Amino acid sequence: MNLEELRDHCLNKRGTTEGLPFGEDTLVFKVGGKMFLLTSIRSGDSFNAKCDPERAVELRERHTEVQPGYHMNKKMWNTVYMNGSLPNKLLIELIDHSYDLVFKSLPKKIQDDISAAYQTG
Repeated sequence: MNLEELRDHCLNKRGTTEGLPFGEDTLVFKVGGKMFLLTSIRSGDSFNAKCDPERAVELRERHTEVQPGYHMNKKMWNTVYMNGSLPNKLLIELIDHSYDLVFKSLPKKIQDDISAAYQTG
């Protein structure tokens, strides 16, 4: 997976916005105003994604390409390296898991608004 594929996948998720709130190099994807993924535009070789804490530990133990989240809460965020070692299927699964965790944490009204906009949009 490359940076453009990562971006396309994130933007195809309902209610996703992108921005550069931390400077020109850090591309941030949000749903309902909350971050679910960050990546460096310059290097484009990794991303930070939210993860269930127990699953985060399991992934780090199983894959050297999954590390505690750089500059993030290391309990809930992983840095995932896209160096070709992990299959795209797993990368997509980790992105989707992050999105789902954040979406489900949103107030029900915001979830409903996003879902309604997606159905009519």
